[in-house]
Amino acid sequence: MSTITVNTMARLTMLLLVTALFGPQVAAQEFPASTIKIVVPSAPGATTDALARMIADQIQKKWGQPVIVENRAGAAGNIGAEYVVKANPDGYTLLFSYPAPLVVNKSLYARLPFDPDGFVPVSLVSTAPLVLAVNPKTAANSVQELIAYAKANPHRLNYASQGTGTTGHLAAELFKSMAGVDIVHVPYKSSAPAQTDLLSGQVDMMLVELSSVLQHILAGRLRALAVGSEKRNPSLPQVPAMSEVLPGFVALTWFGMVAPPKTPPAIANKLSAAVVEAIHQPDVAKRMRGLTLEVIGSTADEMGVFLSQERERWGGVLRAANVKME
Repeated sequence: MSTITVNTMARLTMLLLVTALFGPQVAAQEFPASTIKIVVPSAPGATTDALARMIADQIQKKWGQPVIVENRAGAAGNIGAEYVVKANPDGYTLLFSYPAPLVVNKSLYARLPFDPDGFVPVSLVSTAPLVLAVNPKTAANSVQELIAYAKANPHRLNYASQGTGTTGHLAAELFKSMAGVDIVHVPYKSSAPAQTDLLSGQVDMMLVELSSVLQHILAGRLRALAVGSEKRNPSLPQVPAMSEVLPGFVALTWFGMVAPPKTPPAIANKLSAAVVEAIHQPDVAKRMRGLTLEVIGSTADEMGVFLSQERERWGGVLRAANVKME
């Protein structure tokens, strides 16, 4: 073998080694160089969509690259999630999601076209408390009275949810389990018709995102018995946290960003820092609090731990309630 050939092979070997060691860092330094797409697995106008657009606007201002939001709703978030799973792991296609496709559906469906565990965490953006809201006709003015009535009248009460496997459904099943009561589930296809029937008295109660029913509570059209956050919510300071009655009860919905499997950690961390900066802008944080959202903004690693805990917690609830979707 000639000296030239040996030297060439040595240089190629060194180049490959440097690329393997520093390629991800170089890619992160160059990122972003083109349009970023944030996929939302729900329809326009929902809280998930509104939050994604707030973040997109801020990141676009920061990096000077277009950031677009694309809605791919359907199948409890699975359609949008599957699309992002198959995207290139380069940071240019992201998923901004609520809990279902990331931590619930794996335990709910017998088969999924993607593995939720494969997503690369970016940031847990915010949490939103659920509230146990009842129609004023319901014979209960407190959680204690509701539990007592339900125990004395099994199957008499019912609760609405946005659908099987949604946060409201899981929270209600957790309540039933911890309170030792039997309340009938009435699933709807979305939150709007469920709330309509709750307001009219067709159903008795609902564990629902506080922001969507706050105006009805303040107007007296619904009665709030408890909030699902660990502490009382500033929007309803007179309403107890459920944990005051059922210690350990927590029922929140949340919103976070993930990237396709195999996205380099350097890019995920750069995205995470940009998201955290975006949501802590004073005007953005104010708008989020106006939606009764708590501003979080975790690191990628912190979100990874959170997702693992949520999968285990809600998976346990689904198994205990024997809930499955085909």
